[in-house]
This record gives sequence, structure tokens and C-alpha cells, in this order.
Amino acid sequence: QVGSSESSDRFEYLQTLVTEFQDTDSDEAKEQVLANLANFAYDPKNLEFLRQLQVPDLFLDMLTEEQENLVEFGMGGLCNLSADPDCRDAILQSGGIELITSRLSSPREETVLSAITTLMNLVTPATRPRITDPSILHCMLRFSLSESPRLRNLSAVFLQDVCSEEQLDRARSQMAGRHSAVGIPLPRD
Repeated sequence: QVGSSESSDRFEYLQTLVTEFQDTDSDEAKEQVLANLANFAYDPKNLEFLRQLQVPDLFLDMLTEEQENLVEFGMGGLCNLSADPDCRDAILQSGGIELITSRLSSPREETVLSAITTLMNLVTPATRPRITDPSILHCMLRFSLSESPRLRNLSAVFLQDVCSEEQLDRARSQMAGRHSAVGIPLPRD
């Protein structure tokens, strides 16, 4: 019985956070609440409640915001949720792959790292073809040459775990064909 009282308190607290997020006009308050929700998404005990409160959709909505902090916290929250199969399904049903993929070009490394991890968590037999789309593979191949060790290593894990050797070879040859000598004048005889 103690467990149900604790879980009812937990639900009410999370509901209060979601309501506060929706009701506030302060960007700073929105960021704070979103950061808290993203942290709560890390705890499996909260996942059912967060799904009931439609927090996966709230996080997805943040990916279209102008303000980079909201995008980063929304992406971090999705990353935390995406390891759970039910949350993964909720993210996929809401068009998550396209929204998350669009954040691979974020100026913030944290956002990009969360986007890559989330995409890896969203891989199922049904979603693999979309997540291994050539444009995403080209992006990962570029990231694998990054100065950042975190970005380089995570993109290498993505390429190794999510893609077939054949897909990688095709993506590499497409990139090589596209980038060779483009815009470089040919030498005169």
C-alpha cells in the first residue's frame, strides 16, 4: 500500500511539473522544468507516468523550438525515454525519427550526441531502413571524422551497430563521388 501512495505522489508531482511548463511564460522557468522532466525520464519508475502525461510529445515539440536550451533538454529527455520500449513506440508514433534526425545539425554537441543515441534506441526491424537512410549515414560518416572524441566515438558505434557493411560501403562511395574535386578548377595543360 505504501508503494501506491508513493506512486500517486510521484504522478501528482510530475503532473504539476507538466502543468507548470505549459502555464509559464518565463523562458527560464520553462528551461528549469524541462531539465527536471528530462532528469525524471532517466528513472524507470517514472516512465509510465511520463507517458500518461504525454511527456514524449512535449519533448518532441521542443525539437522545433528556436531556443537551443529547450531543444537540448527536450532531446536529452527523449534520449532518456527512448531506451524503454513503450516510450520508444510513443516517440515513433509521433513522427520522432524525422524530428530527431533534424537535430543532427544542431550547433550544440550535447544535442547531437543525444540525437544519435536516441536514433540508436529507436532502431527496430521496422524502423531500421529509415534510420539507416543514406543522408543519416553520410552525417555519421562525417561525425566519425570529428575533432570531438565523444562525437567521433558515438558515430562510430552507430555505424558499427546499426548499419550493414554493404550500406556503409555504398554511403562511402556516394560521398567519395560527391566530394571529389567539386569546385576545384582543373589544371590547364
